[in-house]
Amino acid sequence: MLAPELHYLGFKLLIQRHARVTHFFEQMEPRIFSTAMHHLRAELERVAKLVEGCARDVGAKSNEADVAKNLFAEVVRPRETVIQFSPPRAVLADEPQNTLDELYGYYVQRDFVTRKYQEVVMERGLRRWLSGARIAGRFKRIELGDELYQATFPFVEELEGRPVKVIKPLHLAQSESTKIIEHSGIWALRIHQLRNRQLLPEKVLFAVQGLDTDDKKQRAYEEATDTLRSAGVTVLPYTDKENILSFAASA
Repeated sequence: MLAPELHYLGFKLLIQRHARVTHFFEQMEPRIFSTAMHHLRAELERVAKLVEGCARDVGAKSNEADVAKNLFAEVVRPRETVIQFSPPRAVLADEPQNTLDELYGYYVQRDFVTRKYQEVVMERGLRRWLSGARIAGRFKRIELGDELYQATFPFVEELEGRPVKVIKPLHLAQSESTKIIEHSGIWALRIHQLRNRQLLPEKVLFAVQGLDTDDKKQRAYEEATDTLRSAGVTVLPYTDKENILSFAASA
């Protein structure tokens, strides 16, 4: 993102977690993509310093903006390389850095794919697993609770009208560590309330989906899963299909 009048050139790059790119382009070796992105980052850092230095090196303010625009145009011009740029577009923004973060979140981190949508996708996947194991008929979406407190679970097995087993897919791959911890905390509270009212069976499983990172989001994910375990539920990664089905099929 370029704001020439402010001598600002900002950028955010997907460098570490690039599997969805290299998996899509099967012929591309991950090393090639990673190397190209590191070179691009070095070039963008160099140009950003040049844009920032325009105010010191150029006299008239209009010339400063022109120099910044020319530098930006040189970066994004078409080349025969792995990295290609879409045509530049304009946006009105009070704070360029904040707008850059928002656009990156939307187009790269896919923030438009909400937590609720992700959990619906996870439920569909789990239902297919149960169907494949021929036990889907044992589970129903049921609201558990009393007149004061209720919570809905997508997979509840009942025996003689009482719940004996509960499975809940939970998405913990939000873009912010705070949201990860808060989402698990909400469900831990629900478990606590239902247990106090003796409305929840002993067998409760949360199949959780997290982030494959080593940063603070991963630490938040670990804290979130610890919170759920402290509430007295079994926690398994959503990718652990075998053990999830073993739990679902158990007597």
